[in-house]
Formats: sequence, C-alpha cells, structure tokens
Amino acid sequence: MNLLSAIFFLSLSSLVSSQYQPTWESLDARPLPPWYDEAKFGIFMHWGVYSVPSFGSEWFWYNWKGRQRPEYVEFMKKNYPPTFEYTDFAPMFKAEFFDPVAWAKLLTQSGARYVVLTSKHHEGWTNWRSNVSWNWNSVDNGPHRDLVGDLADAIRSHTNITFGLYHSLFEWFNPLYLKDSAKNFSTQDYVKQVCLPELYDLISTYKPEYLWSDGSHGPDTYWMSREFLAWLYNDSPVKDTIVTNDRWCSNGCACHHGGVYTCHDRYNPGKLQNHKWENALTVDKGSWGYRRNVDINSYLDINQLLYQLASTVSCGGNMLLNVGPTADGRIIPAFEERLLQMGEWLSVNGEAIYSSKPWRAQNDTINKNVWYTSKAGVVYAILLEWPETEELTLGSPKATDNTQVTMLGYEGKFVWKPDTSKGGMIITLPGIPVNKLPSKWAWVFKLEKVL
Repeated sequence: MNLLSAIFFLSLSSLVSSQYQPTWESLDARPLPPWYDEAKFGIFMHWGVYSVPSFGSEWFWYNWKGRQRPEYVEFMKKNYPPTFEYTDFAPMFKAEFFDPVAWAKLLTQSGARYVVLTSKHHEGWTNWRSNVSWNWNSVDNGPHRDLVGDLADAIRSHTNITFGLYHSLFEWFNPLYLKDSAKNFSTQDYVKQVCLPELYDLISTYKPEYLWSDGSHGPDTYWMSREFLAWLYNDSPVKDTIVTNDRWCSNGCACHHGGVYTCHDRYNPGKLQNHKWENALTVDKGSWGYRRNVDINSYLDINQLLYQLASTVSCGGNMLLNVGPTADGRIIPAFEERLLQMGEWLSVNGEAIYSSKPWRAQNDTINKNVWYTSKAGVVYAILLEWPETEELTLGSPKATDNTQVTMLGYEGKFVWKPDTSKGGMIITLPGIPVNKLPSKWAWVFKLEKVL
C-alpha cells in the first residue's frame, strides 16, 4: 500500500464518530448543498485520448479492441499501421491550442453556473498527474500539462462558475480491475491501489464541488463507495459544498443512492420527481467525446436544447450539457455556437431558470409547448413555439382579478381574459415585429398573481 492509500484508509478509520456513517440510510439523508439546485445549468466536457482518433465515440478503444466492432477495426486498418496500439494515440493528444482562460470566458458566455471536466474516463488516462497512473496521464505524456489544474485555476480566477470533476471508477483494460472482476469482485486490488487513491488525490488537490462518478461496474462493497462518501461528507476539504451523483455501484445505486440522481444518460422523465435529478445530455446526438465523422445534423439545434432545458427545470432537474473538445484543445465552432446561443437566451430569460422552483403544474394541460417554473409567488410560462394565432391559450394557470402578464425582456403588459370554456386563461399577443422580440427562440411569460 502506498503512502496516499495509507493516509486515505487512516482517514476512513475516523468515521465511527462522524456525522455521516457509511450506510446508505445515513448518506442519503445528507442535504444537497443549495448551490446546485440554484445553478440549474452546467456544462460537461469529455476530453481524453479518445479525442485523437475522434471516430465513433469516446468508447473508441473498447469498441475497437473489446467489442471488435467492424467499423472501428476497418478504420484502424485503413489509417494506421498493423502494429499501432491505442497507447500510441497518447503522444498525439497535445492540447497545443488549449487556452483555459478562453474556455472560462466561453463557459461564462454560455450562462452555465457549473462545469464538469473528465478527470479520467474508462480508458484510464488521467488529465492530471495521478500518482498511480504511471505515464498514462497528461503531465508525463501527451500535452505535458496538468489539464485539470489549469482549467480549475482559470475557472476560479476568471469566473463565478462552480468547478466539478467527472471520474470513472473502473478502467476497461486495467489488469488489476480485470483480475478483481474475474474473481467476482472478491478481491479489491484495483480499488485499493488505483481507484480510491485517485479519488482522494482529486478531492484533496483540486477541491471540486461536484464529483460526477461513473463506470461503477461492481457492487458498492467492492468499490467501498459508502466508506468513501462518508469521508467525503465528513472530513474532506469540500465536505460542506460537495455534490455527488448516484453512480457508485451496479447493484442498485443509480436512481436510488448518492446525491443527485442521473439514472442514465440523457435522463429526462418529463414529470416532477421527488428527488433532485440531472439531465446529462450531449450536443452531439451520438457521442460524448469529439468525433470528426459527423455532419451538422448530428448536433441538437438550439430549439431542441431549450426544450430540454425548459422541461428539465420545470420538473425539478438540472441540465448538464456536454461538448467534447478536440485533441488540440479547441471547442469547435458548432459547439461554441450552441453555447453562445444558450447564453444569449439565458441573458434574457434566466430569471425563469436560475434559482427557480417547480410549480404545481409542469407541462401545460392545453398547450404542450409551454412548461412552467416559479419563484417567489411568480409563475413563468416558457413558450417553445409561437402560436399561429394572436392568442395564447394556457390551461394550467387560474387568473384572478389582480393577474398581470408580461414577457421577460419586453416592455409593457399583455391583455388577457379568463378561458370560460376550459378554465385557464387566454393571452392576447400584439403584432410584435420579429426584431423587437426579446428572444430568437422560446419566450417567457411572467404571470403574477395567478393561482
């Protein structure tokens, strides 16, 4: 056991008298730090050696050597010599155009309130100099830079954005993990020599306020998930502010245990949930990592993204939107455009998103293009598609004699009347020139004094 491991396990021994015990009952009772629910919108970044071949998805290595999918095998045969191994991609991951301050500026312009960078994906490559990664990391190989540290410094120095890290528990081809798995997880060599030392190092060195766990193939007893979370909540340097998700084991953690429920990729249940949840989705419909073999139709457009944001926040969730940087450290223009569009919309309509709460209704009972949020007694109706007539009919709000209707970013009040046939209200839409509308996509009506 190395020194880092020894320190970690020594810290675990102090849990007996701590506030949170290593049981799911105790850990699940921890209140979620309030910053997360107030943030609503974050940016995910998947960046690693898979960004070099940038073909298919971030699962390139496994699809090539594990599943041996024909399109990946053929891609390698056509483009690389027969002796080429996945590790040979590492020196090509140079990040020569990586400008963390420019990334921080773009993230600010996107309107995001938090960011989550991959510290390690399932390939095992670490974007910092992990003491247990040998030369399979961004400092000893490839960029020869501490990518995690550089971005953390830029975010904290130039923005008010909360910094978080993604970490994969398992590694596809790590011999220690494969040995533990072959023994039905009755041994823990990989956990004790690699996984837990990495997690302890990440938290102690970079102090992220969101730890997004993934790749939890194996039971929680194998991963020592409960013991680690108890240390994280009791004794870590971010014990009061750290947010975690629910991917800590494969035996019932997802959607049941941990902090925020991510359940599965692109999780958007479309109805109000009784536990805080997150919709982690990608601009690229087919990949979390950057890939070259796509066209513009492979990307979600801004209208699709605003639907995801409105429906997610209305139902009590946060939206974590992923873009994959290139191996040379760029955010490609298509991703940049989506992020700037999100920021443009939020600069006008953020009042309906940030620090909002779910209302008694989520999707309108009559108009399925309307989703609701609320704040301090005010109801926000997020309209995703402009009506074809001069009237907007809403089925959920019940008007009173004192009801007032305005639009975020637009001066003046809107005339309305009760909908006597369906019980809602009808808002009259004046002939507003397109260039006078406050938003290019999706509009928010602010409803005051409605029931």
